[in-house]
Amino acid sequence: MANSIEPSTSSREDPDPTRNLNSLIHPRRESFEHGLLPIPKLIFTDPIQSLIPLKEKLASTQRVNSEILSESLQITVDHARLVLDTLASVLHSDSDPIVKAKPDEIDLVGADFRDLILFLYLQSYKRLLPRTHKDSAAVADVWPSTSAFDGYLSALSPLQLVRSNSRRFMPSQIDEEIHQLSYLQKHMANILHLLAEPAEGEGEESLVLSMEGFEHLGFLVQFGDKGSEGISLSQAAPFFANSDPDMPAVPVPAGQVHEWILQNIESALEHLTERASARENGPANTSDPDVAMADACTSSAKPSTSTRGLSYIEGISKSSYVKQASDLKGSSLKAVRVEHCERVHVITAANRVCIANCRECVFFLGVNQRPLIVGDNHKLQVAPYNTFYSKLEEHMAEVGIEATINKWDEPLALGAIDPHDSLSHPAGVSDVQAESASLLDPDHFTIFLIPNWYGGESPGSTKDNPFPLPDAYITSQKRNQENLGQVKQLLREAPLEENRKRELSSALHVYFKDWLYASGNIRQLYCLQGD
Repeated sequence: MANSIEPSTSSREDPDPTRNLNSLIHPRRESFEHGLLPIPKLIFTDPIQSLIPLKEKLASTQRVNSEILSESLQITVDHARLVLDTLASVLHSDSDPIVKAKPDEIDLVGADFRDLILFLYLQSYKRLLPRTHKDSAAVADVWPSTSAFDGYLSALSPLQLVRSNSRRFMPSQIDEEIHQLSYLQKHMANILHLLAEPAEGEGEESLVLSMEGFEHLGFLVQFGDKGSEGISLSQAAPFFANSDPDMPAVPVPAGQVHEWILQNIESALEHLTERASARENGPANTSDPDVAMADACTSSAKPSTSTRGLSYIEGISKSSYVKQASDLKGSSLKAVRVEHCERVHVITAANRVCIANCRECVFFLGVNQRPLIVGDNHKLQVAPYNTFYSKLEEHMAEVGIEATINKWDEPLALGAIDPHDSLSHPAGVSDVQAESASLLDPDHFTIFLIPNWYGGESPGSTKDNPFPLPDAYITSQKRNQENLGQVKQLLREAPLEENRKRELSSALHVYFKDWLYASGNIRQLYCLQGD
């Protein structure tokens, strides 16, 4: 790095040791878990050396659109638009124009060059590998070798993974947070260098950080446990906390900022390490939102929920789980990620969806951005959104989802290998494209009716599916409804005696059973049965 940022030699501003645990610094997991794209040209061997000249080039434009980004990084326009769409979905600042922009206006608005630089730097992050067993030889027969299928496991399918004790060695949320904080600790000097500017009159050797530049760090870190409703960075930082809102704050030496952030990261790591140690040495607590996936699913397959904006539903097999709107408050995230699923029907309305390492799944989508498909997928199908509930449009409006824009039928397949895992892969394999999804046959499309599990809730205004269906699916639905109506009418009008009614009922059961086998839907019934 040309001008490295060293910790300040001025008086240390120690974090308050008696502060509430909610004021600990945390990695912003929306960015780490939803902001990584498997595009090789976005991953730099030496991020700081590559991004310094890019920053200087983009700084003159302030806001960057797909054309400028495509030309600057030598990537396709489609990939450049994907970068902007992804950034808009995970950006921390709800007041930024790209976050408030409608889906078809994102490219016109463009991204702030500083947010874009941080997004590109983050592409160098490598995800955490599974934990090793204390006696690796003893579990050699159940812990398979790594492979391209899911980045972690080879021999086990997702359903087998649920039943296997091997899930116990998947990283917990605490493990991942420690890993993410360690990454930030290592790279914070470079990150601050990219956000800092030369001090006036002192040359490039002295770098300072303005309050505006400092706030862009909110893409990577946050204070408190309430996501977008937490403490802003400038409020948490002693050098900006008491700034007059009507007067521009005095820029702070970058070294001083670096020193303060490192102290907070060290404090958070110490706290997390203590929690991880207590979890390892004590009995598993499946109510802990940071419990490992396996620890939750081996008892009753309860999903885990993070209070910092992200919600996890994992380890579910042959069961249903219900979340209400109140369970998902405080999230600035508008994206859904589905991974390691097998023979599952997923219905989601979201700004964007990423599908990774899934098999034989059908996705009923209402999405404003192209569905992103990455990893080793097999026999995926996509279909238009197929349900509604009374408050659906109200919830869509809260997160800016447009019902008039549905790109369910434009899946974008990227690499079959995730360059963000920590595994070594054979040369050239990173260029292999993921298997895309096919469109569901309109004759196989059905409407899903959501059970009224919470009848006491106040009703909303949504009376039908807000996402318009394509003509082919409308025609198929009308034909099926007409056929059903005709059959019902024939049955009502048929003057049958009781014994003939029983024969008719038996014949209908036989034909229904034949249809279950012919369509493959019998498999769903088997999956609902207990082991």
